[in-house]
Amino acid sequence: MAIYLGGQTAAAAKPKLDDLTPRQIVEELDRYVVGQSAAKRAVAIALRNRIRRQKLPEEIARDVLPKNILMIGSTGVGKTEIARRLARIADSPFIKIEASKFTEVGYVGRDVESMVRELAEISVDLTKQSAFEDVRPIAEDNVEERLLDILLPPVAPHYQTQPETDSEAESSHSRTREKLREQLRRGDLNDRMVEIETTDRGNATIDFVGGQGMEEMGVNLKDMFGNLFPSKTVKRRMKLIDARASLLREEQERLVDSEQIVRAAIRRAENSGIIFLDEIDKIAGRESGGGPEVSREGVQRDLLPIVEGTNVNTKYGMVNTEHILFIAAGAFHVSKPADLIPELQGRFPIRVELEALTIDDLKRILTEPRNSLIKQYQALLETEGLQLEFTDDAVAKLAEMTADINRSTENIGARRLHTLLEKLLEEMSFLGSELEEKLQVVDAAYVDAKLGDLIQDQDLRQYVL
Repeated sequence: MAIYLGGQTAAAAKPKLDDLTPRQIVEELDRYVVGQSAAKRAVAIALRNRIRRQKLPEEIARDVLPKNILMIGSTGVGKTEIARRLARIADSPFIKIEASKFTEVGYVGRDVESMVRELAEISVDLTKQSAFEDVRPIAEDNVEERLLDILLPPVAPHYQTQPETDSEAESSHSRTREKLREQLRRGDLNDRMVEIETTDRGNATIDFVGGQGMEEMGVNLKDMFGNLFPSKTVKRRMKLIDARASLLREEQERLVDSEQIVRAAIRRAENSGIIFLDEIDKIAGRESGGGPEVSREGVQRDLLPIVEGTNVNTKYGMVNTEHILFIAAGAFHVSKPADLIPELQGRFPIRVELEALTIDDLKRILTEPRNSLIKQYQALLETEGLQLEFTDDAVAKLAEMTADINRSTENIGARRLHTLLEKLLEEMSFLGSELEEKLQVVDAAYVDAKLGDLIQDQDLRQYVL
């Protein structure tokens, strides 16, 4: 029996995507990214237009292409996080790739089609996990019965005994089985050793090295030759809790239809996939100097058909890129968007300039987002019984130090906060539960004591911060 229910269970837990307005999408992004309202509005409209397109008749929908976005801004101002959070809101396959890693056709290195193959791989994984969640209740019931059969094998009727005796044995066996079921559900048997038969997951694969478009594909021989390499079962002895997880995965794979999952995943990648092309400014213009250098313009021309819309061959089948949303980003300190070839510029009609982070922005980044750095450190230390508190003046001091270092050295935006906080809390993190004082308060004086000398030493901070 194979079941595939379309991956609706995972989505049901979230707000329905069809009901999200651009304003609500921006509000969701605000929970994780401080400021950058123009960029948030742009991606929110792009996502909403995708939803609108899905409601159009097929003959119109195929001609409605996504409005790709070009984000312009320094590192650490939130470009990647905005794109990543957008993908999570939409439950879309998402990859981030650096444009500078690509090479022109004819040279050894990554080719541009590899990003579409990676997107397809991610889409298959996401779709499979959704399908697994759909069938999980059925799979868990089946696994429970299999484990009970292992713990208490069924009673075989004996031809020499009377029917009454067989009936009593079955009744006793049934009572024992139900007691074991209760213990199993409570977790009382988790550490018991059991022997199970599982499918051997060894795969025969070939990875191609070199050759345009083959560097990452890897050919799965089982997929190519089917039953030429039949699956075999092996007996393994393990704790019951580990056996349950192994059998659950096996049951889920048995209950879903792999072919349906792949077809759904390809549709998902084509219609809701997001590719984030970082460092697009690094391929603007041409390489300077002599020698057989790979031209940046050549990489742009290789990117062009992917962004315009073409079919890319993956191990799951052809993927059409026409309706994939491309979000490109770059600092453009040396080059400018006009240095890109005109054809590629035309494929990114929406341009957004992200603002540099102010001291107030840095304060908010430390405290406001759901996943703020301070909240992360508080959660980490709380696992060892420590309560970490930051005073307002400590937060202000950290923000000021970050802004000062960004001005005098390379500006890496909010990423500098990671370095400063790690240095600030290094001793606390090292001692952990050994600290006698369980309430640790970080104020401006503590920040000065730990980071003051380092900040003032111009030479040292270049290497440490």
